[in-house]
Amino acid sequence: MALAGLAMGCIDTVANMQLVRMYQKDSAVFLQVLHFFVGFGALLSPLIADPFLSEASCLPANNTANASSGSHLFHASRVLGQHHADARPWSNQSLPGPPPQDGAGTRVSYAFWIMALINLPVPLAVLFLLSKERLLTCCPQRRPLLLSADELALETQPPEKEDASSLPPKCQPHQGHGDLFSCCQRKNFKGAPYSFFAIHITAALVLFMTDGMTGAYSAFVYSYAVEKPLSVGHKVAGYLPSLFWGFITLGRLISIPISSKVKPATMVFINVVGVMVTFLVLLVLSYNVVFLFLGTASLGLFLSSSFPSMLAYTEDILQYRGCATTVLVIGAGIGEMALQMLVGSVFQARGSYSFLVCGVIFGCLAFTFYILLLFFHRMHPGLSSVSTRDKSLGMENLECYQRLLVRAVQDAQMGRKKTAICFAHWPPPAWTTS
Repeated sequence: MALAGLAMGCIDTVANMQLVRMYQKDSAVFLQVLHFFVGFGALLSPLIADPFLSEASCLPANNTANASSGSHLFHASRVLGQHHADARPWSNQSLPGPPPQDGAGTRVSYAFWIMALINLPVPLAVLFLLSKERLLTCCPQRRPLLLSADELALETQPPEKEDASSLPPKCQPHQGHGDLFSCCQRKNFKGAPYSFFAIHITAALVLFMTDGMTGAYSAFVYSYAVEKPLSVGHKVAGYLPSLFWGFITLGRLISIPISSKVKPATMVFINVVGVMVTFLVLLVLSYNVVFLFLGTASLGLFLSSSFPSMLAYTEDILQYRGCATTVLVIGAGIGEMALQMLVGSVFQARGSYSFLVCGVIFGCLAFTFYILLLFFHRMHPGLSSVSTRDKSLGMENLECYQRLLVRAVQDAQMGRKKTAICFAHWPPPAWTTS
C-alpha cells in the first residue's frame, strides 16, 4: 500500500504539471477532465470491490470489542462494503472466530486483480508513447516527434540548415522534453518578490483545507450519521459516502464546459463560499436527516472543482513559470492526510457534533486563505507589468504580441525556425533589440 501511494503521488504531480505545461491558459478544461476521472475512479472502485468482501469478521477469535472500537470497526466495514444490509454493530459482543484459511470466506483478491487489469492499458500506452517519442534508452536518441506549441505554429515553414552555435544561448536547439522540474531550480527564485512565494503558500493552504475536508467528510460522515442525535440506520447511512463521491464526480463533469466560460478565480470563489455556507447550514440543522443528504450532495458539488480551478488560477497568476503545481499537489496531499487524523481525534474525544464544527472552521479558514491569495495577486508585480506592456503596444492581450513577433520573423527570415521560436516568448531576451 505504501508503494501504491508513492506511485499515485508521482502520477498526480506529474500529470497535473504536464497538463499545465502543455496547455497553459487552456489547461483549466483539461484539468477538469483529469479530475473528473479521478472522482469517477473513486466512485467506481468500491462498487468493484463490494461483491468480493467477506460477510464474516477478519479479527482473531476470543476478543471482545467495546462500544467505541466496535463502532469504528463497523464504520470501516461499511465504508468498504456499503450494501451489506444484514451487518450489525459489534458493540459488547464476542467476535466470531477467524475466517477459513483456505480463502473460502473471502475473495477480495479478485477485486485487486480486476483493478490491476483495468490499469494495465495505462502503462502500456505510456510505454508506447515513450517509444514513439524515442525517449527509451533502447531507442536511437533522435529528436522527439511531438512538437512544442511554437514549433507547431511554424511547421509549415521550410526548414533551413543552421549552425546551432551561431544562435544566442536562449535559442539553442530543443533538447527533447527538458527537465520537468526545471522551474524548481534555485536560480529561478533569485530576485523573486515576496508575493511570488506568498501566492504559492496561500494557494497551497486553500487546497490543504478543501482537499482535507473532502477526505475527512467522506471518511466520517457515516460515523456522524449513525451517532446521536441523528441515529440514522446503518444501511441508510452507508449511502452517504457514495452520494458524496457521486456528486463530486457529477460536479467535475459539469465543470468541464463551465471552465471554458468562467474564470478559474470565480470558480474557486464559488467553491469556498459554497462549502462554508453548506457547513454552516448543516450545523444549524444538525437534527435534520433530510438536509444531511442534501448537504452531502451540496458539499460534493462545491468541493468537486476546487483543486483544478485553483491550480489553473495560480499558474495563470505566475504566468506558468512557478512551481505552483508541485506545491499545490503537496499541500493538498498533506491536508487530506492531516485533517482526517485531526477530525478523527476530535470526533472520538468530543462527540459527533464536533464533526460539523470542524467543517465550519476549515471552511472559514479556506475562505480566509483565498482572500489572502486575492490580496497577494493584486500585489504581485507581474500583473501591473503585463498590463503596461499590453497598453503601450496597443494589443488586446499578450498572445497577440507573440503572434505578431512570430509572423515578423517568418517574413524577414524565411525558414529560420529557431530564431522565430525565441521571439515567441515573453519577455524577449535582450539580444533581440539589436
